[in-house]
Amino acid sequence: MKLQPLGDRIIVEPIEETSKSGFVVPETMDKEKPQRGKIVSCGPGKRDDNGNVVPMNVKVGDVIIFRKYAPDEFKIDKEEFMILSESDVIAVVK
Repeated sequence: MKLQPLGDRIIVEPIEETSKSGFVVPETMDKEKPQRGKIVSCGPGKRDDNGNVVPMNVKVGDVIIFRKYAPDEFKIDKEEFMILSESDVIAVVK
């Protein structure tokens, strides 16, 4: 990934939703935004009141669940990505 997010931001590649029978739900169907994704790049972390960098709790490669309307979406070379703050991450999928 050529992008380096700043502060406590992360860049996420959305994970396509599949139906219970294993079919990928096409984008043409009326569906909600993805809430799962794989982290492809992380910022260094947020600064505290003393100016010290607080390390991130997530890392590149983690699959996460995040708040539905938190991410900003963008495309690079026809690939879709999302950027959001670490505070918008609800859980890491183990």
